[in-house]
Amino acid sequence: MSRHLRAAPARRVRVFRRVVPWLAAGLVLLLVGSSGAVRSVPDLRLAPEIGHARPAASNESFTVDLTDAPAYSPRFLLAAPGTNVSIRLVNQGANPHSFTLSSVSKAAFNLSWTPAQLNATFQARAPTVNVSVAAGKTGYANFSIPSADGFDSFEFVSVVPYQFQAGMWGLLNVSSSSPPLVLETNTTDSLQFQPAVLAASPSELPVNFAVRVVNLGGFSHTFTLDGTPNGSITSIAYFATHTPLANVTVPTTGNKTVVADFTILKAGVYEFVCTVPGHFTSGMYGFLYVGVPVPTPPAAPSTAIVQTWVLMGSLVLLGIGGLLLLVATATGRFSGRP
Repeated sequence: MSRHLRAAPARRVRVFRRVVPWLAAGLVLLLVGSSGAVRSVPDLRLAPEIGHARPAASNESFTVDLTDAPAYSPRFLLAAPGTNVSIRLVNQGANPHSFTLSSVSKAAFNLSWTPAQLNATFQARAPTVNVSVAAGKTGYANFSIPSADGFDSFEFVSVVPYQFQAGMWGLLNVSSSSPPLVLETNTTDSLQFQPAVLAASPSELPVNFAVRVVNLGGFSHTFTLDGTPNGSITSIAYFATHTPLANVTVPTTGNKTVVADFTILKAGVYEFVCTVPGHFTSGMYGFLYVGVPVPTPPAAPSTAIVQTWVLMGSLVLLGIGGLLLLVATATGRFSGRP
């Protein structure tokens, strides 16, 4: 009895020593096989950001800067009929200015008029709004656009003597009976539009657009849209012979917003660029898809460091490792040789 008790620990030690190499080999093969299998999975990437169009709201808000140039920035505004419009007027100059909106559609004022002649026109037909803004102050113009004013255009000017004659005028353009489609993009100091892909699926054409462009950086940019669908811009010299469909300057002040309003007549892909020298060649361009689907981005190339046959070999190693573990487990259950 005592002899058998003394021999049992020795047998357990011998069994343990036989099992350890098999366990180690199985674990190594499992690690190698799982590593190869995991690293063979391709890298997944997200699709690029796409800005989708949305209908304009029934209430429109704008910010217009009044400068000593003298000028309005932006000069052109777009709103839908039946819309309540609120315009924040910021006088950034040292001189007083006014925002006087004509109530007569498509009535262009003559730049050769004297201040007295300009005032006489507003005395004959009262303006929709007439707001004076002192130097460095902020004013507001609030009014509604009648539902019957679709496709109309109303000029706004400064009635401060000789400011209109020096170029301080702008246009409030009214879209069709349906609100325009609104899109948004940003300009950045990394010389990119974000997003650089805009998409709209209008129910009918032509359709009016209002693209809000926000400058997130400190560099000046432009939003210049080619009016030729499916064209190809190779340099900004292209616009020397092709009139852009929209061309607005995005001021240098950070978070400054401008609106580019335009009408698309037919479906297609329209390219927009920044025409500041050097920006387009640095990659500052984008595309507007109107009535056509945005193509699915191509699959990113695999960053795997192993090929398919390596993956199959990894699976074989996994199987061998599992088998060795089973053998090691079974071997541990038998007694050693006497």
